[in-house]
Amino acid sequence: MHPHGETGPFVGALDFGGTKVSGALVDAEGRLRVRVLRPTPAGESGESVMRAVLEVLGELRAAPEWPAVVAVGIGSAGPVDARRGTVSPVNVPGWRDFPLVPRVSAAVGGLPVVLTGDGVAMTAAEHWFGAARGYDNALCMVVSTGVGGGLVLGGALLPGPTGNAGHIGHISVDLDGDSCPCGSRGCVERIASGPNIARRALDSGWRPAAGTAPTAAAVADSARSGDPLARASFDRAAQALAAGVAAIATLVEIQVAVVGGGVANAGPVLFDPLRGHLSRYATLSFAARVKVVPAGLGTDAGLVGAAAAAAGALGIKAFTLPG
Repeated sequence: MHPHGETGPFVGALDFGGTKVSGALVDAEGRLRVRVLRPTPAGESGESVMRAVLEVLGELRAAPEWPAVVAVGIGSAGPVDARRGTVSPVNVPGWRDFPLVPRVSAAVGGLPVVLTGDGVAMTAAEHWFGAARGYDNALCMVVSTGVGGGLVLGGALLPGPTGNAGHIGHISVDLDGDSCPCGSRGCVERIASGPNIARRALDSGWRPAAGTAPTAAAVADSARSGDPLARASFDRAAQALAAGVAAIATLVEIQVAVVGGGVANAGPVLFDPLRGHLSRYATLSFAARVKVVPAGLGTDAGLVGAAAAAAGALGIKAFTLPG
């Protein structure tokens, strides 16, 4: 029995990205008891974006379970700076060195607030209850509006000094490739994120079905129907992801690469070419053994992981975290 009884403790969780702000109250078994969602006004001012976060927090605080909340975890698109409590998401130009932790702390009455990158948060979730459970060395990736990632090494989550370790989306895999909003060139994210899959397909002449928005999901639908332009855009994304996974596998000997996020919902349209390309990039014996698997927790992983990372950092005993 938990010290807060059958109704707790809970950890509040925020999953912040360029498309949406999600919030939840998470229990010690990784279940979401309350869930809140707002669109991210990514093109607006920093304060407009913060208003969406405050609306999510306001709904969470109105829940009857709120008195049993002992901490708040934030998984944010990066880069983040966990030491300073600031975030500078590549896809949210209004937030540069934005003091998210102090603002959230003030909004939740001074509860402990733990910030980590969204890829690290997803990794915490997948190692706790998902597809990386039981593996001591794993890469977990979020392929969505952006591409993030995190690492489990030696059985423990490795957030790094600022909470960004494993950020595979900004490894360059095309030395003279397109400029990335991060300032580099040819990044995995510039090739493999959902918006870039759709952009590349459109540039090649692909068009979505009448009345359908030109999204990565629409490209995936076309690819499943055999459209060669759609398949080519996913193949290029898979190639970039494979090159990034191979680099990580060669560097730190991961056993498994877990791929989640909205783009992973494409299923075999993504995973078949990804595994094919990986066999051509990860050629050394120890790297060639890495397995690629879909995430186990779906879109809940960011929220579960934000709570898991916070519970682990704060030593909240009721949350039975691995490692």
